Amino acid sequence: MMLESQIEEVLNYQLSYIEKLPTGTPREVTANVKLSDTHVKILTGIRRCGKSTSMLQIARRFPKFNYMSFEDPRLSIFEVNDFFKLEKIFERRGMSDLFFFDEIQNVEGWESYVRVLQDKKQRDIVSGSNARMLSKELGTSLTGRQISYEVYPFSYREYLAHMHQDAGTESFSDYFYLCWLPEFLNTKNRDALLNLYNDLIYRDIVVRQGLRNPKTVRELGVFFASNTGKEFSYNKLANTFELGSVNTLASYISYFEDAYLFFNVPSFSYSLKQQAKNPKKIYGIDTGLVSMLSMSFSKDLGRLLENLVFIHLKRLGKEIYYFRQKGECDFIAKKNNKVEMAIQICYHLNDDNMHREVNGLSEAMNEFELSKGFIFTFNQKDTLEKEGKKIYLLPVWEWMNNEMQQI
Repeated sequence: MMLESQIEEVLNYQLSYIEKLPTGTPREVTANVKLSDTHVKILTGIRRCGKSTSMLQIARRFPKFNYMSFEDPRLSIFEVNDFFKLEKIFERRGMSDLFFFDEIQNVEGWESYVRVLQDKKQRDIVSGSNARMLSKELGTSLTGRQISYEVYPFSYREYLAHMHQDAGTESFSDYFYLCWLPEFLNTKNRDALLNLYNDLIYRDIVVRQGLRNPKTVRELGVFFASNTGKEFSYNKLANTFELGSVNTLASYISYFEDAYLFFNVPSFSYSLKQQAKNPKKIYGIDTGLVSMLSMSFSKDLGRLLENLVFIHLKRLGKEIYYFRQKGECDFIAKKNNKVEMAIQICYHLNDDNMHREVNGLSEAMNEFELSKGFIFTFNQKDTLEKEGKKIYLLPVWEWMNNEMQQI
């Protein structure tokens, strides 16, 4: 519990601080956030991805708004009933019906207060660094009353705007190897990036989930970084890390996903039971981060490019699978229960890999009755035809810079 005077002191400091902050590079996700209704708008994403900046970019559309960041250590004893003291302070300053609460999950029971605001027809935007914590809490108090938006590290277009560069091979070559988290993009400080990884492991996984083996969690993360884009078996991996059971491993993977650090990708199957049995693949949130964790990964340019495409598909809100029959197709992208794209990733297409890449893609196109497919490369562009269907070779940068994201 805090005194009203203590809360106001923190608020005054925060408002003075954010007034001096630059607007920052415009984030694409903010254009999708509409405040015309009273659904709670939730911004989630990995730490340091730009959620706070995105929130302020939305807030600054309006001449007046209420704001508080609960990342401030002076609010560590802030309780849910203290929200009503904060509301009195807002009222004295000239009340707005717009509430912006950053890292709100740091306040236990916060969702009950947001429910009160909703009942009063106020508009709320909240942010948090853990997907499951937010969805679980909202699921009990605000079912059907929330809309979630995921904030990812800089897209290629956001990178171009931030660095004042033009689209093309040269700028993409830089983007390809860098960490896309805004805080680290300019400094390129690998030690700071390693500290962020350790912070994510400890704060967002070990402490939050009450785990007693941080070393195992950290090593599992390094394993995933070193094997991004490769298939893995739950049974074998659980045995390797002596986790005791497949269920324990599944829980650990879900913790990585909740922290937006690594993502699990299933093999496509019409049978959910078979899909659960099939080997999975894992991808990281940021190629710079996973390259830093695994020296061997940075040398495999094809898998680096594959990881980059995966994250961009996530950024576009796609449901992602890999597909295997006789051959393999790297990505099947679905949205609204419809397969939209079949995608093959090949750093450089040549005579040695042409048959494998085209046949794997063609199988997927036939399976899902797609008239066209895509092979994304580093910098090759061409059009092929197989069995009357078009296969487009495109540089990844050209696809990522395309407004519609589909050709």
